[in-house]
Amino acid sequence: MTSDHTPRRVVSLQPSATVILQAIGKLDRLVACTRYCADVCPEVTSRGLAVVSDSWTSKTSEIVRARPDLVIAAVPYQEKAVAEILKSGARFLGLAPKTLADIYTDITTIAGLMGTMSRGQHLIAGMQREIETMRRKTRNKSRPRVYCEEWGKPMIASQPWVAELVEAAGGSYVGTPGKPASAEAILLEDPDVIVAAWCGAGDRVPLGKIVKTRDWSEMRAVRDGRVYCIRDEYLNTPAPTLLSGLRALASAIHPQDFPQPKGQDASRE
Repeated sequence: MTSDHTPRRVVSLQPSATVILQAIGKLDRLVACTRYCADVCPEVTSRGLAVVSDSWTSKTSEIVRARPDLVIAAVPYQEKAVAEILKSGARFLGLAPKTLADIYTDITTIAGLMGTMSRGQHLIAGMQREIETMRRKTRNKSRPRVYCEEWGKPMIASQPWVAELVEAAGGSYVGTPGKPASAEAILLEDPDVIVAAWCGAGDRVPLGKIVKTRDWSEMRAVRDGRVYCIRDEYLNTPAPTLLSGLRALASAIHPQDFPQPKGQDASRE
């Protein structure tokens, strides 16, 4: 009889890892996670798990207390935080995805470690299928120009995987994904649609305030009332959660063809 050498006690310092564990049926191996994990995986709140700091602020004492045999973290890191994780002595898996392909690789890696490779492959196939279906639906539509932002001060454009989702949802991405932006440069681009999905802000981005403080009142998107907030976890969690982001983007880009899905906010300014 072959022994099971897969991790039994996992600490997740990143919501994306928690979502992936849930999706491959291994949430029962989780012994600790961050408070942000509950935003994308409400099931963790009923499991009595220890709450630990995230990848940016991790602490050795919290990790050691959970007695993990695997710690999963992801960018952004601080050098000090990584040192704290390594001092715990547990195996450490560090993720740094940029594209959808990277995310599929991360799912494969976690599924392989947990002994559920087939479930991981099934999960990836499902994500790819839905994204490709959306791409087919929008292929012959007009392509509004879309600026997506993951942080407001300083302004940072959303990650490359968001740019891929924008294209699949029938838009044309404005700016350089994952890089700093400026109010003046985006005004010159004059996008048709603005999407704000600030890390940690949920659906509470102050759209009216950013339009005013950035002098964007004459921007096409503002004049046409096409400034949206999409929930942070829908676009900034590199996991199956991105499918909710894809649907919300489609609703913002082509609202006449994709009504806003129930429970998938795209709040408008």
